[in-house]
Amino acid sequence: MTLRSLLLRAHWIALALVGAGPSAAADTARTLRIATGEFPPYATEQRADQGIALNVVRRAFEASGYAVQFTFLPWSRAQLETAAGQWDASAHWGASAERREKFLLSDNLLSEQWQLLHRRETALDWHQWADLKPYTLGLVRDYTYTPELWAEARAGRLKYEQPGNDVSSLRMLLAGRIDVLPIERNVACDLMGKHLSGPEQARLMMHPRLMTDSFTTHVIFSPQKPGSEALRQAFNRGLQKLKDSGEYKRLMRAGVNCPSDWPASR
Repeated sequence: MTLRSLLLRAHWIALALVGAGPSAAADTARTLRIATGEFPPYATEQRADQGIALNVVRRAFEASGYAVQFTFLPWSRAQLETAAGQWDASAHWGASAERREKFLLSDNLLSEQWQLLHRRETALDWHQWADLKPYTLGLVRDYTYTPELWAEARAGRLKYEQPGNDVSSLRMLLAGRIDVLPIERNVACDLMGKHLSGPEQARLMMHPRLMTDSFTTHVIFSPQKPGSEALRQAFNRGLQKLKDSGEYKRLMRAGVNCPSDWPASR
């Protein structure tokens, strides 16, 4: 092949790549492997967007030039394997003191509304953790909740059972095996709509008091894995782009409907 032919071929290849536009760039973007778990409506294999939180994570990384592949695992395994550097990151997690020590945390992905779900016949009125002493709580292992709640439970000042997941927690609450279920508001609404009958849903009420007014959630990265700090910064830049463009607000509106007689969070 002559030099002229080679130059012409290179010219046409360059034009083809330019014409392909963003799709060509997407095809060559590095794909990040991110460990996650079931936590609908924020993270779930049952939605086309894989959940509100994971959709934000995907779009933020895409805004910084990365593609994303989510793998759903038990939450405990996702956290352990991410700490060991087996995944590029994991999403999404509450900002516990332990995680701040063991991981690099992104900027706040979204703030969750953690409240106490109970049967309607339970006259729940609580202002401090000591008010919950008469009740048995359902606490899922490895959930963040709040440091104060875990401290009270582990010190034996609160009674609790440990269901395997939120659906099991709801079943235990309806069966009277637990009395109070700390749960994120939108998670409760989503799961009740999918797994409980109308009469079962009608038996449950959400207390309006927030367990904390600052439950931030984050993408976590292993500090032992090379490149983690650069990925954290890339995510933070992408997240800010979503917020600046207004796309973040649009993504957050893809929520769920809660029972109309539940009081607003406060």
